[in-house]
Order: sequence, then structure tokens, then C-alpha cells
Amino acid sequence: MWFLRISLFLNRFLQRQKKVVQTKQRKHTFTQVNTTFGVKAMSQARVLTERELRKVLNYCSTQPHATRNRAMLLCTHMAGMRVGEVAALRICDVLGADGAVMDEIALAACQTKGNNSRTVLVPKKLQEELSEYLQERFGLKDLLAVTLTDTQRALFPTQKNPKRGFTANTLCQLFHKIYKDSRMTGATSHSGRRTFITKLADKGVGVRVLMALAGHKSIATTQRYIELNPTVMKAAVELI
Repeated sequence: MWFLRISLFLNRFLQRQKKVVQTKQRKHTFTQVNTTFGVKAMSQARVLTERELRKVLNYCSTQPHATRNRAMLLCTHMAGMRVGEVAALRICDVLGADGAVMDEIALAACQTKGNNSRTVLVPKKLQEELSEYLQERFGLKDLLAVTLTDTQRALFPTQKNPKRGFTANTLCQLFHKIYKDSRMTGATSHSGRRTFITKLADKGVGVRVLMALAGHKSIATTQRYIELNPTVMKAAVELI
């Protein structure tokens, strides 16, 4: 009798183990298929067209803190900055001693991903946006007076923390809300950075330059950001 019970127990145990092994094998096979065909569990952030970006900015103009939110979004779209980098910006990072917005932002290691310092190039349009935002924030046309105050304060303050400003997480949440309310399905806090890199690639900027502008360490990383544009592809084959 006892021998029969032991046999039944061992049989059930072996059946359970067989199911566990089969489940693991299915998961492993699925992972291999995903890797082979480049399928990812989460799709990449949406790349916005000029028209879509205008739609998002128009939405911002109807909401509180319009100039601030517009400037933060454009830091990602026009300079390819990461959300965490935008959140970490201080006034002294963008405002020179003469009261003018600088054409370069020197990010310290503590302000970037991977603790690697880097320089962000600021195009003239973004300089104008940041200048307009600061003028509205301080109620001044000449920002020279701002340089005489505590410029270690956050460039983009919040009501709860005017000195520290946003964290990377809270800014991600805000961007998500803005894109969602603008009906930009698939857009995330990473969309600005992807859009920045893709647009420059479409205009013929080399991948090595893009890698430097994005602050990447490898070309492979930069290439994953670039979304293929059918119009550009059609134009390319016409060069033959």
C-alpha cells in the first residue's frame, strides 16, 4: 500500500516538473523569436511631425504655466535633451554673466544619465524660447538682474518645490499628460529626443554627429533612435 502511495506521489511530482520545464522552454523560444526579429515588449516613443508638435504646443498655450511647459518640451525637441537633464537644469546652466541665454549648456555628471558630463548645443530658436520664458518668469526684459540673484535655483520650478524644481519622474508624468491630452497616442517623454535625432538624420546629418549631439557612447544606440521616413527613402532611391 505504501509503495503505491509513493509511486503516485512521484508520478504527480514528475508531471508538475515536466509542466514547469515546458513553460520555461516556451518562454525561452518566445524570447529568441523576439530577439531574432527585433520585436520589443514596448514600442519606441512616437516621433512627432512639425504639425503634431505645433498641436502639442498649442495645447500647452491653453494650460497653466504655458511658457514654462513649452520651454521644457522644446529642450527635448530642439536640443535632444533627456527629461532628467531638463529637470536638473539650473538658471546658471543657461544664463550667462551678461544676462543672455548661452548657446551651450555644460551639464555636470550629476545632471546626466550614467554620470557622464556633456555639452548640449542650444540652437537660436531655443535660446529665444528660454529667454522669453525667463523674461516672463521674472517680469524683466533685461535678464542681467537675474544673474545677481541665486542662480543655483531650478530653471523650471514647481509650486511644491520652487528651488529644486522637477524630478525626472514628475517631469515624465507631466510630459505624458501633455501628450495624452493633446491626443498624441504613443508619444512619451522620450518622443522629443527621438524626434530631434530623426529629423536631423532625415536632413542628412551624419550618425557620428548625431551620436555626439545626443550624448551617446555608441553609434548603435543612436541608430536605434532613428525612425525610417518613407518620403526620405523614396527620395534616396531617386538619386540612383
